Amino acid sequence: MTKTISKHIPASKVNAVKEMINLIKTKKTILVADISSIPGSQFQKIGKKLRGKAVLKVPKKNLFFRAIDESKKEGLEKLKEFFEKPVAILFSDLDSYDLAGELVRNKSPTKAKPGQIAPIDLEIPAGPTDLVPGPAISELGALGIQIQIQGGKIEIKAPKVIAKKDQKISDAAAAMLSKLGIMPFKIGFAPVSAYDSENKTIYANIKIDAEGATLELKELYGKALAFAVSIGCFNTETISHLIRKAGSHERRLIKVLTGEPDEPIHEEIKAEVPLEKKEEKNVNAAEGLASLFG
Repeated sequence: MTKTISKHIPASKVNAVKEMINLIKTKKTILVADISSIPGSQFQKIGKKLRGKAVLKVPKKNLFFRAIDESKKEGLEKLKEFFEKPVAILFSDLDSYDLAGELVRNKSPTKAKPGQIAPIDLEIPAGPTDLVPGPAISELGALGIQIQIQGGKIEIKAPKVIAKKDQKISDAAAAMLSKLGIMPFKIGFAPVSAYDSENKTIYANIKIDAEGATLELKELYGKALAFAVSIGCFNTETISHLIRKAGSHERRLIKVLTGEPDEPIHEEIKAEVPLEKKEEKNVNAAEGLASLFG
């Protein structure tokens, strides 16, 4: 006779799965965020900032996977592929991009640690510091930083890069950055992937770079503006540039018609210009006009 073994599932786990199923069915966005290397205190601060914008959960993987399966949401099972690191799950009515942006904005500066890879060139700026003369003098000197003493405090005479981008930060460089209060890193929730329940789409490998996007938009705007001005396209953005361009053409036209040279010529240079050359310039005025408008 075969015995059937039944396993008792704690009510807490059953309720946790039911709660996540309800969130999956009622929220617009389900976002997976990497929370590795985040101190507990920082985690609590971020959670408080997200109140009213998202429901934050850090469930066990098997419970969340069960909630995904039982919710029967089309395409949602692909989120299972993004659980390689410790993650948090955020349920929200915000758009995926807006929620990811909230996570990026809520990152906090943190100190550099020895061995970390510098995200940019890490520079000690010139100017006064709160460091007093003592061991700090030799520490700064070892990094090639020029100093002077002003009012009993150490002042940096010239800026100095102490860690190049994409290179490891040395023990000495990390210690000095910390003493000077320079925090080149940011910690917080890193958006990994998100599910949009309205269009049943997974957004993978989310990267939010607001500063980079702004710089790119400015560059593209400059190129578009220059092109619009060059073809004489009239709109609120180009009109001032076109008026200045017309004024420049007007000044050039007057010079062509009057034979006035482009640049002021000193009297001694004028005396050396033959009469026939001056007459030739007036004769060629028509050609100058053609080249101006051609």
